[in-house]
Amino acid sequence: MAGVGTAAVAAWVPCRSWGWASVSFGPHRGLSALLARKPQRAPRWLPAFRQKTLFSFLNRPDLPNLAYKRLKGKSPGIIFIPGYRSNMNGTKALAIEEFCKSLGHAYIRFDYSGVGSSDGNLQESTVGKWRKDVLSIIDDLAVGPQILVGASLGGWLMLHAAIARPEKVVALIGVATAADNIVTQFNQLPVELKKEVEMKGVWSVPSKYFEEGFDHIQYSFIKEAEHHCLLHSPIPVNCPVRLLHGMKDDIVPWHTSMQVADRVLSTDVDVILRKHSDHRMKEKADIQLLVYTIDDLIDKLSTIVN
Repeated sequence: MAGVGTAAVAAWVPCRSWGWASVSFGPHRGLSALLARKPQRAPRWLPAFRQKTLFSFLNRPDLPNLAYKRLKGKSPGIIFIPGYRSNMNGTKALAIEEFCKSLGHAYIRFDYSGVGSSDGNLQESTVGKWRKDVLSIIDDLAVGPQILVGASLGGWLMLHAAIARPEKVVALIGVATAADNIVTQFNQLPVELKKEVEMKGVWSVPSKYFEEGFDHIQYSFIKEAEHHCLLHSPIPVNCPVRLLHGMKDDIVPWHTSMQVADRVLSTDVDVILRKHSDHRMKEKADIQLLVYTIDDLIDKLSTIVN
């Protein structure tokens, strides 16, 4: 397995009925035990959760105002960090909100600057600016300890947030974590193509997730992202980390989650691979796995506190 030393892998636990396997990187209770323990807690609301349109704004004097939706409730709170150009009304964000309602836990979902209902210009957005957005949400809105759930690029940003706010971020859940991904993909291009992108100022990447079939990424976005790469050295994150990834992901290779698991300093790390899931991981079974993972971490953190 790329990026994982044999000494780091404590167990490989196949779960046939779910079509996924879990790699444990520390001496802790695994998710296989969780699923055996709580099958009755499968969220009954999954097929019917509703999209809410009411939201508030976080006003920032020198930065774009951020649109957000917040539920008040018990600690630890949950914050959902969206993927690249994704807004707070996606399937995973709404499903987690309903789950938090059912448990009475605090929850925040939001739009990055330049995305969705937030202020700002998407063309001027960078990984660094979105990192500041995440920290603003944590600093100005979140109360008490927080579990961060990051999707794709949000998984990259959640790592940065955990490094910057270790006293407040108590656990991480990455879904198709895209740490360094845009930079890694660009660096793998032939020299001639990289020079062409530099001259044109834009990289047009084929993508089924955009209507015209391409995602147009500014060269300046890629160059700025280089300053935020994490996989080249140990990642100073010591809280529990759960990394969910679909093996059919055609955007971010699942090996990236293995690299993240290998790089973080935490000894409490699980990588859960779903054999037939794609990058978005928004099918019913994917969402069930996600909320079970949140539930398990809430239990774990409550046990530690008590």
